Amino acid sequence: MTAQPGSSDIFTGPGQGPDFTATGLPPAFPDRAAWGTARQLRAWQSAALEQYFAGNPKDFLAVATPGAGKTSFALTLAANLFSRRVIDRVVVVAPTEHLKTQWAEAADKINIPIDPNFGSKQGKTSKDFKGIALTYAGVATNPLALRIRVEGFKTLVILDEVHHAGDSMGWGEAVREAFEPATRRLALTGTPFRSDANPIPFVRYEPDGSGALRSVADYSYGYGPALEDGIVRPVLFMAYSGDMHWRTKAGDEVAARLGEPLTKDLTNQALRTALDPSGSWIPAVLTAADHRLTEVRQHVPDAGGLVIASDQTHARAYADILKSITGKKPVLVLSDEAQSGRKISKFAAGDDRWMVAVRMVSEGVDVPRLAVGVYATMTATPLFFAQAVGRFVRARAKGETASVFLPSAPHLLRYAAEMEVERDHALKPRSEDESQLLVDAEQTESEPDADLDGEHSFAALASDADFDRVVFDGGEFGLGAYSGSEDELDYLGIPGLLEPDQVKDLLRQHQAKQVARGGAEPPESYSTHRRLRELRKELNGLVAAWHHRTGKPHGVIHAVLVSECGGPPSAVASEDQLQERIDAVRQWATSGA
Repeated sequence: MTAQPGSSDIFTGPGQGPDFTATGLPPAFPDRAAWGTARQLRAWQSAALEQYFAGNPKDFLAVATPGAGKTSFALTLAANLFSRRVIDRVVVVAPTEHLKTQWAEAADKINIPIDPNFGSKQGKTSKDFKGIALTYAGVATNPLALRIRVEGFKTLVILDEVHHAGDSMGWGEAVREAFEPATRRLALTGTPFRSDANPIPFVRYEPDGSGALRSVADYSYGYGPALEDGIVRPVLFMAYSGDMHWRTKAGDEVAARLGEPLTKDLTNQALRTALDPSGSWIPAVLTAADHRLTEVRQHVPDAGGLVIASDQTHARAYADILKSITGKKPVLVLSDEAQSGRKISKFAAGDDRWMVAVRMVSEGVDVPRLAVGVYATMTATPLFFAQAVGRFVRARAKGETASVFLPSAPHLLRYAAEMEVERDHALKPRSEDESQLLVDAEQTESEPDADLDGEHSFAALASDADFDRVVFDGGEFGLGAYSGSEDELDYLGIPGLLEPDQVKDLLRQHQAKQVARGGAEPPESYSTHRRLRELRKELNGLVAAWHHRTGKPHGVIHAVLVSECGGPPSAVASEDQLQERIDAVRQWATSGA
């Protein structure tokens, strides 16, 4: 591509500045050197631009993994359309208030002034602006006024994280009404769509052969290709299990081990118990995550960590725990605070160790230095999980890795193992499993502690944390370890700058060392609860070793042991029952069963 020197500012008037059809360079930068200094187009961005201008479509859906550079692609496209006189205004629709400002800041760097404070009721903005930014909720407040505005100019509408237009029938209808007359529309998303009954406006759907309609992207760039290109980081998922004890709303006391085969309700309750800040699970996991961050900062000095909490009460409690661990209060971001956006921006530009937030840092927010995360939220949909993990994958230098700590809940481990799976939006009713997860997530954020009768309330009574395994590149590593043990520290101490193959080699070495030792150390003469805990740890280590030998899931192996040996789940099994299961696994290994 050849640079075109001498270009004028494209915003001194519509159409001024060179046509960069052949170059792909924004006219705001007079030559390749200037543009390269600001931002070099990535291969996928150039390819997507070529595809766009080959057809010049009115609607274009670009699906690109978080961290790939969707904003840069969209603004480069907008600059090109301005220079061609195809458009003279741009409207950006984003999920959150903070993202509106983030878009405006990014656009300003290439001389596309956007007003992030525009209100749909005001109708006008300063003549200095060539565009406005709104939230999807803001569009829904007055779609007719926006439609009139769009009709009055040749307008490009950028729908960021467009799946939000399918979250609510009202939002979708408002987006369609407001932007139907737009000259061009660019839809962006970086996360897998979920199954839904609400169509997303301006997205093309085609039959998928199973009776459903499925969205069709005009250009896709997934996590797998981005990982190969070095644009995103590989992610180490550090999973933690533990014994949970809680009282249900019916007044029953229940004990179970997080990660063992449980019903959906019991899994949800065990997860809720683990995330309770008064138990031992959260402090242990936050301590481990901070240890991991210290290791990463030896190689990446400004690396930061983010804890994603279920609600504001938990977020405040987690912040207090982190302060006791690190000696310094973390940045606390609550969505109803007026300064939340500024807090995020300040954290992104600084070198503070930790930030704690609820939802607003889970999608689209650009904090490239985030390298360690703790997924401490009950929100359990594939969409939210992908959004959350997307905050940690933006690569800045060769060899960077991300580490995300999460509970050993089966659905979360499955999402972690399927990071590279690409999904389209399917127009069909949600599956029973996914609908239940959505209900669980919604109830978790609004559910009061007391039931309607006021007789009983859910109460997390006790929890402890054990290192379970590492999920990396679709594989599982580790035989489990006690929190604070040398085995756990081996996995936490993996250097922060390594190539994926080197990471995998280290994980295999640590696992081989555990296998050679026979899993967990033999139980010692501790108190009863310590003996039971150590026996459970030994059993889980042997089950993990058998999983790696046979490929059978951990849950299946535990279920077979319960069937063969009898007794309750491991969390409430006696010493004799646990020992019988340990002996059974060892017998399997001896006989090759």
